[in-house]
Amino acid sequence: RKATKQRKEFAKKKSNTTEKMFLARRGRREFLRAGQAGGGLPYRLGAAVCDRGTQIVCRDTSPILLPPHSAPSTSCAALLPSAAHFRVLAFVRAVAPHCFLTAPPHTCYVRASRSFSTMASMDVEGDFEYDLAVLGGGSGGLACARRAAEHGARVIVFDFVTPTQHGTKWGLGGTCVNVGCIPKKLMHTAAVLGERMDDAKAFGWSYGERKHDWEELAGNVNNHIKSLNFGYTVALRSENVKYKNELASMVDAHTVKGTTRKGKETTYTAKHVVVAVGGRPTLPDFPGAEHAISSDDIFYLKKAPGKTLSIGASYVSLECAGFLAGLGYDTTVMVRSILLRGFDRECADMIGDYMAKHGVKFLQPATPSKIEKLEDGKLEVTFNQNGEEKKDIFDTVLLAIGRRAETGRLNLEAAGVNVLPNGKIECVNEQSNVPHIFAIGDVLQGRPELTPVAIQAGKLLADRLYAGATKQMDYDGVPTTVFTPLEYGNCGLSEDEAVKRLGDNAEVYHSFFKPTEWTVPARPDNTCFAKVVVDKSDNDRVVGFHVLGENAGEITQGFGVAMKCGLTKAQLDDTVGIHPTAAEVFTTLTVTKSSGASVKQAGC
Repeated sequence: RKATKQRKEFAKKKSNTTEKMFLARRGRREFLRAGQAGGGLPYRLGAAVCDRGTQIVCRDTSPILLPPHSAPSTSCAALLPSAAHFRVLAFVRAVAPHCFLTAPPHTCYVRASRSFSTMASMDVEGDFEYDLAVLGGGSGGLACARRAAEHGARVIVFDFVTPTQHGTKWGLGGTCVNVGCIPKKLMHTAAVLGERMDDAKAFGWSYGERKHDWEELAGNVNNHIKSLNFGYTVALRSENVKYKNELASMVDAHTVKGTTRKGKETTYTAKHVVVAVGGRPTLPDFPGAEHAISSDDIFYLKKAPGKTLSIGASYVSLECAGFLAGLGYDTTVMVRSILLRGFDRECADMIGDYMAKHGVKFLQPATPSKIEKLEDGKLEVTFNQNGEEKKDIFDTVLLAIGRRAETGRLNLEAAGVNVLPNGKIECVNEQSNVPHIFAIGDVLQGRPELTPVAIQAGKLLADRLYAGATKQMDYDGVPTTVFTPLEYGNCGLSEDEAVKRLGDNAEVYHSFFKPTEWTVPARPDNTCFAKVVVDKSDNDRVVGFHVLGENAGEITQGFGVAMKCGLTKAQLDDTVGIHPTAAEVFTTLTVTKSSGASVKQAGC
């Protein structure tokens, strides 16, 4: 036993020595290469004082490359060439192991740039394993982590998916990739293709029986998602971001505990923490609710959903109901009050009308009270509609009544973070009440719960923390699209919100239109819709943009850029439209809502 113990101790010492030698060789090699690229000149380093007064002293006269025009007495920030990022202490230990520090160690960060500038805000007391710990491996968290790593920060990402009550789980990438934007858009596309097949006959195409295979669709979608999961994992590894498939929780303001599925716990320390865990579907509390699925399950069903009830009037509920109906399944939506709360009311009602005319049934107003699983596996739903208790039987019940922030198990209170009763975090420029703890994405109070918003906020935050940037996230005028059967793109204020804010200065220009592609198949007239809301007191600046029709997202993205640049109604009028397209209608809007004139259209 003694001999075995000695062998293990010897092997451990040998491993540590080998690692140090490797770091030293790699550090020297990278430093020399960067110095040559930047035109560095050799100096014999005597001593250097960093920004916080720690003196770096060299015991011998080994030559070290410094940037041009630097002197041995410059700050430690000036020791670093422009082509690489280094943490000063790591640099000293790896590149110049013969050096020692004459003061207690501290962390001094530098920003790699041709001006050799430093980030003063990065100086901290104490030594941490990581510069940044990101809690959540969704779109926002990964974007923040990868951008921070680009700036030379040592980053660790925690991502842990708690299976749904039906056992559904997924890989790295968060809601958007696994159970949100990506699979939703793919299944929406499947439904659109089915409708196009009907149109194709009018264009001279003929084919056999139209039949859809749910298992084929779900399998192909899931395979694509897995490829994205793998891609994220590889990207983190190649960018030197540490990834931990562990449930993260705070121990204190700088310590994160990671717990594996088997219960093994490990602690990590980090200077900064970013909370980016996103949200999960809200599950109601009524008898039998456990028999229903959520949007976290719908894309992973092994067999076709069959007759489906979608409970809720959120965009998630309507999008899922839309593609299920488009795929040929008997679909009903149960609505407590109104559709798409928070969106433009006129457009939301038009979406409901279109879906009702294209096979989706609505129970409105209605609320569920009980779900009972029958012997044959079907689900009997008891609900109240207009004060009367009713029942119906479905193969699948989908709960889509809203989402909640997934912060409950993070133990943020231990770090001093104030968490609101709804689980969200009140922040100023993504910064919580604890200065070094930040939040991005769906956990932010009062911010749009959209993937691109989280990505943009995460990147800008990393730039401010590690690259000396000052640009803040602009949460106003964010374009988005609801992928219902009649797609709805919007940017800026709804008509109701504009009237509330601007009063009589709000004016609405609107019109129906019919895409050329809809004419030959004889799709209904006056279904697609365009609306812009302007501020008359501000040179008729466009403050709200709304479009109902095919490819609404593609249209909205372009106009979103224009609105960012201060688009006015006069500029829209001066723009020559592309004919025949759907988007050209926005260059010919003349009818105002205040005029009361008809907006129905005919012809091209």
